Amino acid sequence: MTGTQEPDGPPASTPASTPAVPIAAALAAAVVDRLVEDRVTEVVLAPGSRNAPLAFALHAADRAGRLRLHTRIDERSAGFLALGLTRVGARAAVVTTSGTAVANLHPAVLEALHAGLPLVVVSADRPARLRGTGANQTTDQVGIFGGPVPTHDIASAVALAAVADVPDGPLHLNVQLDAPLVPEAASYLGADSGPNPRPDGPERTVRGARKADSTAHLLARGPRTVVVAGDDAGPPARVLAESAGWPLLAEPTSGARTGTHALRAGRLLLGTELGDRIERVVVFGRPTLSRPVTRLLERVDVEVLVVPARGWWPPAPAGSVPIAAPRWEDETPDDPAWLAAWLDADRTLGRRIDAALAGEPALTPYDVAAAVFRALPASGLLVVGASSPIRDLDLMARPAPVGERRRVIANRGLAGIDGTVSSAIGSALGRPHSSRALALMGDLTFLHDQNGLVLGPDEPRPDLTIVVPNDDGGAIFSMLEQGAPEHAGAFERLFGTPHGVDLAATCAAVRVPHLRVTSRPELEQALAMPNGGIEVIEAVVGRQDRRALDARLRALASD
Repeated sequence: MTGTQEPDGPPASTPASTPAVPIAAALAAAVVDRLVEDRVTEVVLAPGSRNAPLAFALHAADRAGRLRLHTRIDERSAGFLALGLTRVGARAAVVTTSGTAVANLHPAVLEALHAGLPLVVVSADRPARLRGTGANQTTDQVGIFGGPVPTHDIASAVALAAVADVPDGPLHLNVQLDAPLVPEAASYLGADSGPNPRPDGPERTVRGARKADSTAHLLARGPRTVVVAGDDAGPPARVLAESAGWPLLAEPTSGARTGTHALRAGRLLLGTELGDRIERVVVFGRPTLSRPVTRLLERVDVEVLVVPARGWWPPAPAGSVPIAAPRWEDETPDDPAWLAAWLDADRTLGRRIDAALAGEPALTPYDVAAAVFRALPASGLLVVGASSPIRDLDLMARPAPVGERRRVIANRGLAGIDGTVSSAIGSALGRPHSSRALALMGDLTFLHDQNGLVLGPDEPRPDLTIVVPNDDGGAIFSMLEQGAPEHAGAFERLFGTPHGVDLAATCAAVRVPHLRVTSRPELEQALAMPNGGIEVIEAVVGRQDRRALDARLRALASD
């Protein structure tokens, strides 16, 4: 662990004049008080030497039921655990020691920045007078995450009180802590022992949540229009599509793939004659999955209206028009024949896809995505990894009825594969009312964050089923340009990256139950019988013919 590789130096002796409550302990207590005042209910701690005062203060707050503490040995996993908690609506912070520990949070901070999530980072640092002296495990931590992330260098409770809440995105508190770093045991240990239950506290909210816009942008009938719902678009995309009578192309993590107008295979239909006829697009959220959608939004013959998504992005792509609160101007829907053509084509294509996959002799990644989505009950939570699984799900997830409150989420701010196991655990912990929590991620994504499964015996654990379609490498590259036959000689080494890891042994090392399945019936049975706690279902699939399978499915749209 970065934070415990080396201590900051020999323990400082405590002179007789040291006050009963050392300055570091008092400042750490003030930081924790401020977190609680700001309705932070979940804190992830990566232990170290310099952040010891914060650790003790958090321990006391956890025991008092003021917040819930999670301890992790890997700062990157800790950051994504806090991110997962934040993504489902919990107010969460991550606390690290100094040096490279802070830098290991950068991937999670970048994801929070681009996704518009209010992640709070608290890093421990030396007092200003000791900076630049060559002390071990130190670097310049002020502004380490770059200009878009507000950083506050905190040396006193007065400076802490001056920190203003930011409207959107992550916040960095860099806390200067002076020796002595360890308080008297009586100051943080109470009469009882053991972890506390989840604090009740005030109702949790997400800082930076969208505010209602009273200025409606009225949309008139005429141009043939589709609604595109990207990541975190929310119900307004569905409401507009249904009131105007337009087809809805909603990504699985949009929160809008519900109702009567949402399409299952919309991205494939964009390459057909129907897609060529589109004249206007209304975009909610941030589209992240589909090259056909990207090409549609770049067409010069299409009017593109964009409701700006939260996160650190331009208000609207070049050539598009940012709008607020789009509304359908009429009491009756637009051309019913336009919608009917899309819905009919989508049903037909869906049947063809299902028939083609049913004819495959072995389990495919598409089968895995479909089975996982079918296993997601009303009020369930599904966390999806980047790369192939989210795209497989995009093709296999049928639109759900409105009001069933299925929650499908992913780290789509920068769409990295890192931290996905920790994000899934955090999301499952942060949404305790879910009827079931599932995660779907590829084998490389799983291995990239296998440290996320390292939980101490006293740490809160969710009920979470992690499904890993294992094709021993990076399947998505086989479907991109580098997967073309002319690059076959270098593909496996550079992009396929076979690993040969025994996932059962990996899970056994951290005492996580593991089940390996190789067929559709085995997968369905495994999903139908959760054991509770964190468990892993490894679904063995192939990728040697993945490029050809993907091409066959795309071709079905034009048959």
